[in-house]
Amino acid sequence: MKGEMNRVIMVYVDSYTDEVPQGRFCVAACNEIQTFQSLTQLLKKINEGLDKANFPQAFEAIRKFQAPRQPLAEDDDLCDTRPGAAATFAIRILFRQNASWQGSIRWMEGAQEESFRSVLELIMLMDNALSYSGDRK
Repeated sequence: MKGEMNRVIMVYVDSYTDEVPQGRFCVAACNEIQTFQSLTQLLKKINEGLDKANFPQAFEAIRKFQAPRQPLAEDDDLCDTRPGAAATFAIRILFRQNASWQGSIRWMEGAQEESFRSVLELIMLMDNALSYSGDRK
């Protein structure tokens, strides 16, 4: 099950003003927390992290063997555990095909999970949860 955690990207949205998310995220396979100031910055940095981890490989990338990576130890801190002030999401990207992502997103505060077939659908799901979170405050 720990291997599955390497596929998860934790996104902690600390503010959502004028539909611009700001916060921090962690690509578990890289074990690195980064900040973001906009949706574009978040998506670009996640994609860079996926490229760095080479998982999931982009569909159009030429496949090749690489040196084996060391698995994360069971007790390694995978990511920041402080929830986002606006919302927290666990994103699992299963495929990177057709210049987009496919996978699932779990809205932690709403205890709901949905699949997405493109980055646009991912954005719409995040916006929906963030809008709902803002209405409840």
